[in-house]
Amino acid sequence: MTPADLLWILVALPLVAGLACVLLPQRAGGTLSRLVVLPMIVLAAGVAVAVADRGPLAHALGGWAPPLGIGLRADGLAAAMIAMTALVCAAALLYAEPYFTAHRAERERSSFRPLAWTLWASVNALLLSNDLFNLYVTLELLTLCAAGLAALGGNAEALAASLRYLLAALVGSLAFLLGVALAYAGTGTLALPELAARVAADASAPVLAAALLAMIAGLALKTALFPLHGWLPPAHGGAATPVSALLSALVVKASFYVLLQLWVGPMKPVSGDLGAVLGALGVAAILWGSIAALVQAKLKWVVAYSTVAQVGYLFVAFPLLEGDSAGSAFGGVALQAIAHGLAKAAMFLAVGTLMLACGRGEVAAICGLAGRQPVAVFAFAIAGASLAGVPPTGGFAAKWLLLEAAWIAGSWHLAAPMIVGSLLTAAYVLRVLRCAFLPPANDAPSQRVAATMPALALVLALVALVMGFATTPLLSLVQVGAGGIAAVAVEPR
Repeated sequence: MTPADLLWILVALPLVAGLACVLLPQRAGGTLSRLVVLPMIVLAAGVAVAVADRGPLAHALGGWAPPLGIGLRADGLAAAMIAMTALVCAAALLYAEPYFTAHRAERERSSFRPLAWTLWASVNALLLSNDLFNLYVTLELLTLCAAGLAALGGNAEALAASLRYLLAALVGSLAFLLGVALAYAGTGTLALPELAARVAADASAPVLAAALLAMIAGLALKTALFPLHGWLPPAHGGAATPVSALLSALVVKASFYVLLQLWVGPMKPVSGDLGAVLGALGVAAILWGSIAALVQAKLKWVVAYSTVAQVGYLFVAFPLLEGDSAGSAFGGVALQAIAHGLAKAAMFLAVGTLMLACGRGEVAAICGLAGRQPVAVFAFAIAGASLAGVPPTGGFAAKWLLLEAAWIAGSWHLAAPMIVGSLLTAAYVLRVLRCAFLPPANDAPSQRVAATMPALALVLALVALVMGFATTPLLSLVQVGAGGIAAVAVEPR
């Protein structure tokens, strides 16, 4: 077996696990999930090591080379995202077992496992896809899994939020599919390497600009970029806790990953001034999402609106992905996507633990939990520090590089909102922590929580923290196969 063979296994193994969870009895399905999680983490780590050592990996399914066959390819960014996906999915699957038991929701747990495993396979397939049509197919499969997961609560709120998400995601998918059709009409190919060459040869064709516009619109809707974010807070805030972690950390990142790869890859010659528009929307998302998170009364809605704000940091990088600032911007946006995925999943798992411990979902209800659930509160604090860009977390390294790119480009209109957004992030994180350290009410309910639940949140938060100490190898990894993006300094200056 060669390292390239790991690519198809990363897609096939979770699909098989998901199917097995449907066919096996309840207890056997739980055992299988726990057993397969570790091999998936090892496989993801193996791909990252192989890419760092050998360069991009490629595999043609069935021996049929693209464009006739389906090709899989892993560059450095894909390998890093696959590793982050493995950690988040593993934590969510392990967290779900005691979570659904505490809620006495056996039916939801039996539905969660196959959907979560299929979502894992979908994310891996998307990250490894090497042509536009397979990107569309994997986006659709991911959407269906996410909508099913969001509806698991079964109550009216969860079902309404799930349907709203499904409608928004399908509209986004149709817009993306229109862009794919226009790109094929203009170039006659869907394979990304050939597409890049043909777009570069005829960058002035109006059909290619229309294709990029349609794909940007669809992917921005799926990524919940302001002002297309209306579906996100209800879907993330109303879903079961392990589902919220998957939606925020992975589903939103998957559509953004597609847009970023198209932007720095085949569609770069026709991007024109669209980067400035995306940057402006990113700034609006940072400010609006942060202020909205600051005034929310419910814990999960604080974290959900935080996702709207943190997505803005990803889009602020687009106008900086050219010229001398390109290297720092690409490194910063790559680290931001990974650090946010880990920190946001940790934050949702920590918040879910606190809500279960106090029996309520309001911020004011967690008074006194710092003493009763110190691990969950500590995990929330570390994850919040990463989101706010406090050194030495991974979020700090990401935001430092984005600020460096803005400095190089002289874009103070982008740098200032990023700094303000970090201060607002610290404000809503400290607001939650303050409540956790206040004395509890005399009649405050208390419920025991399985020790593994806050522990899993802490593990993800600590990985986000350790990222700040591993900036050098991470930046070296995400640069592998990054196309025309200039090399970025391997440590913040």
